[in-house]
Amino acid sequence: MKVSHLLRLYEQGYRDFSGVDLKGADLSRVTLISVNLTRANLMGANLSRAFLTKSNLSGAILNWANLSFVKISEGRLIETDLTKANLAGAFMVKSELTRAKLSGANLSDTNLRAANLSGANLSGAYLRKINLREANLSKVNLDWANLYEARLSGAKLYGASFNGTNLSQTFLKEVDLSGANLERVNLRKARLDGSYLKGTNLVGANLSEAHLRRVDLTGADLRGANLSEALLDDANLTDAILSRAEYAGGNNLDLVKSEAIRDRKIALTTKSDAAQLSGAIEDRANNSFFIQPGLVTG
Repeated sequence: MKVSHLLRLYEQGYRDFSGVDLKGADLSRVTLISVNLTRANLMGANLSRAFLTKSNLSGAILNWANLSFVKISEGRLIETDLTKANLAGAFMVKSELTRAKLSGANLSDTNLRAANLSGANLSGAYLRKINLREANLSKVNLDWANLYEARLSGAKLYGASFNGTNLSQTFLKEVDLSGANLERVNLRKARLDGSYLKGTNLVGANLSEAHLRRVDLTGADLRGANLSEALLDDANLTDAILSRAEYAGGNNLDLVKSEAIRDRKIALTTKSDAAQLSGAIEDRANNSFFIQPGLVTG
């Protein structure tokens, strides 16, 4: 179908364009509100700055398409193929993208607040500064995705995959990552204040300069993790494993049986633990550092 014909039909009140073939079409800046484009072929199409609010593109083929700055809030893109698509700057608040294919897609600065992306494939996607606050990301594949400076506070991340994911400088406040596999993940300068990481695998993870205030790390595995200059006041490290973790300039920190952090001090169960912690930070001039030695229990 030609774009001119589609637009004439739209002006006449027609809204059902399911299965239409618009491969490579130029639909930039068009207004198609509440239209049905399910199973449409839009491969390589240009939809830049188009208005598609409340439209249904479920099952549509949009790989390699240009959707930069598109407006599609409350849209339906269930199982839509957006592989390698350009969605930079798109406005997709409260949209439904369950099981959508977004591997290798560009979603930098995209607004997906409160959107549902459960089961979506975002492997290798570029998600710099994306807004995913309060979004449903359960069972999402984020392997090798770049979420530098992304906003995920309040997002649901149950069962999400993070193999090789870059989460540096991300906002992850008050999220539940309990039991997640974050082995060797880059969380440098990430803001995780008030989050749950109970039993989380953080082996070899980079948490340098991360904000971990009030974080529940009960039973977390932090062996070999980099915690240099991390802020851990009021965090709960009950039964956490921190052997060979790096703290304060590359020193090793072993707090295998640490109880908790209270009043900017860490409760330890043995004098050897206290001595090791003291040695790890004794050369720091700034006494306001959030973990201080000297409190020994038992």
